[in-house]
Amino acid sequence: MLHKNILTRPDEMSAGGVYNDLELVLSTPQVTASQIIESRVRRDIKSYAERASDYMHSLVVPQGAEVALNGSRLPKRRPIDADRQIETAFNAFKNNGFFMLVDDRQVEDLDESFAVTDETTVKFIKLVPLVGG
Repeated sequence: MLHKNILTRPDEMSAGGVYNDLELVLSTPQVTASQIIESRVRRDIKSYAERASDYMHSLVVPQGAEVALNGSRLPKRRPIDADRQIETAFNAFKNNGFFMLVDDRQVEDLDESFAVTDETTVKFIKLVPLVGG
């Protein structure tokens, strides 16, 4: 029997403000940071495939997409390679492209493990590069 836990997953910009909020369903009560990221990326891809919009709200921008205010816009609708997106997300995490908080505690490593309850919250905070001098 699979144990299912729901994590709320608001996205925040480093300047503040939540711009995307979904839920992730995980199949085990103990997960690693990499499993959370993988679940998140797969959910983003599924959400994009189910919508009619050309815009994708995701943790990482798919290759060939244009970054816009309301998400990444793919020049034409196409399937997204989940494995490639997951690897891109892992690399972004390792290189500080975003950081992750589990119950308001910063995650330091992809192998870090967490007990998940119905009250567990996960936040992905994307860093915004500074413009100018």
